[in-house]
Amino acid sequence: MLDILKGRGANGSNSEKVGLGSIRRPVIGLALGGGAARGFAHIGIIRTLLANGIAPDVVVGTSIGAVVGGLYAAGQLDTLEEWGRSLQGMRNILGYLDIRLNGSGLIGGEKLATRLEEACGRTLIEDLPIKFAAVATEVRTGHEIWLTRGRVVDAMRASYALPGIFSPVLIGDRWLVDGALVNPVPVSAARALGAEIVIAANLSSDIFTYSTTVYSHGAMPEPVVPVPEETTSKRRFPRFFSPEKTVKREFFGASSSRPGLSSVMVDAFNIMQDRITRARLAGDPPDMLITPRVGHFGWFDFHRADDLIALGTRAAERALDSIQEAIHVLAPPPEGAAPKISE
Repeated sequence: MLDILKGRGANGSNSEKVGLGSIRRPVIGLALGGGAARGFAHIGIIRTLLANGIAPDVVVGTSIGAVVGGLYAAGQLDTLEEWGRSLQGMRNILGYLDIRLNGSGLIGGEKLATRLEEACGRTLIEDLPIKFAAVATEVRTGHEIWLTRGRVVDAMRASYALPGIFSPVLIGDRWLVDGALVNPVPVSAARALGAEIVIAANLSSDIFTYSTTVYSHGAMPEPVVPVPEETTSKRRFPRFFSPEKTVKREFFGASSSRPGLSSVMVDAFNIMQDRITRARLAGDPPDMLITPRVGHFGWFDFHRADDLIALGTRAAERALDSIQEAIHVLAPPPEGAAPKISE
C-alpha cells in the first residue's frame, strides 16, 4: 500500500519521491457535512487523516462542517478541540446562547461569534494556506452560495445560521442562512475548487436509515382528559419571571406527551437534511464517504465532544485503507517504472 506524504514540487504541484522517479499526488478535497454538535466528529476524522499522511488541499464545509473546516484551514483546530473538551454540561452550552425575543432568530449568536473572532480574528479566506469554502443559502432566492472570499468568521456564521434559531447573516448584498438547506455534504463544491479525489464526511447517515411510508393512518380513540387541579395565582405566576430563562427551558426541555419546540425544529431539519443528502450524494458521490455513527447524539450535545471526536477517529480509521488505495490508483506511475499488470 502506498503511503501518501504531502510535498510541494518546484512548480507548486503536490509531489512525492517513490522508487525510480517522482509522481504528482492527486489534489485531495475534504467535504464536511452539517450536524451541529455532531460536527465534533470531524475533528477526529481530520486528525486521523493527517496522522496517516493524508493532508487535504481543499476543504469545503456546510454548517458545523464549515466551522471545523474553517478553523482547521486557519490553523485553529486545537483551539476548537480544547473548547469542546472543556464543556462539562448543558449549563456551559446555555451560557453561549444569547436568547432574543424579537428579530429573525431565537439566538443572536454574538457570544458564539466572539469565540470565533478570538480564534480567527480578521483572517480572510483568500489568505488561508489551503483552499476553503463555506456553503450557505440565500434567504429570498434559495441560491446555493459558496463563500470563497472575505472574513472566515463571517463565512462560518452564515453557513451555520439555522433558520429560526440564528438570525440570517448579511454578506455583500445577500442575507444568508444554513447551507444544509441546499447542500448538506458539499462534494460538488470540493470538486469545483479543484479536488481530484473527494473524501466526504456525512454525520446523518444513521439517523433515518430505515425511513418508510405509512400508507394509512388515522385518529386514535379520544382519551379521557383528567380535570386539572385548581392552582393559585401564585403558582401560575412565579414571583420572579425571566423571559430568557423561560424560553431556554421551553426550548431545551422535553415533554413525554408533546414534542417541545427544540425537538420539533431539530427533527424537521434532520428529516429535510437526510432527504437532501441522499439525493445530492446519489447525483454526485464522493470518492470515499466516511460515516461516523453519531445519530444518537443530540444537536446540542456539545459537551460530549470527547465521545464524538473518538467516533470520528474510529470511522476514519475504518476508511483509511480504501482512501489510500483510491489515492494510489489516481496517482500516475513514477517515471521509469514498469507498467502495472492487472492480476
